[in-house]
Amino acid sequence: MERSRGELTSPKNMLIELPNVWTILGNVILIPTAHLFLSWLSIKLPSKWFQAPTARQAPSSLSLYEKCFHIKKWKKLLPDAAPMFDGFSKKRLASTEETYLIQFVTECRRGQFSHWSQWCVISSFIVWNPWPACIVILLYSGLSNLPCILNLRYTELRIYKFLDKKKHT
Repeated sequence: MERSRGELTSPKNMLIELPNVWTILGNVILIPTAHLFLSWLSIKLPSKWFQAPTARQAPSSLSLYEKCFHIKKWKKLLPDAAPMFDGFSKKRLASTEETYLIQFVTECRRGQFSHWSQWCVISSFIVWNPWPACIVILLYSGLSNLPCILNLRYTELRIYKFLDKKKHT
């Protein structure tokens, strides 16, 4: 069954067709709900799911984050929603003790999971959006989560580097 050229560009080419008002309400309500719910859910998951393996990855890629992504220039602008849900704050280091730093790494990994989940779930909202809005949804889901994922991974690698230096001194 072949589609005509007009069908391919029609805004009605959605997997789930909803009236415009429901599409808009769905996006306006469900996108922030997905962010908040998945953040809350991630905090409720057991810490052991996010603990780093004993063999740590060498933090050799720190320069990639610094030179390619210029992470030091913008990382301080990112919010930390974990305290909103009584989670572990990752805005600043409160200690340099090894147990605290290992917990910090665990929480960075939890945050990465949360943001990857948000990216996937929000991207799935394209099923009820028309073609041009799908691009906006995909761009939004990437741009709202990728900086957080990069920052959390960068922080995790920096803590590994610090722990390695501390171990060798």
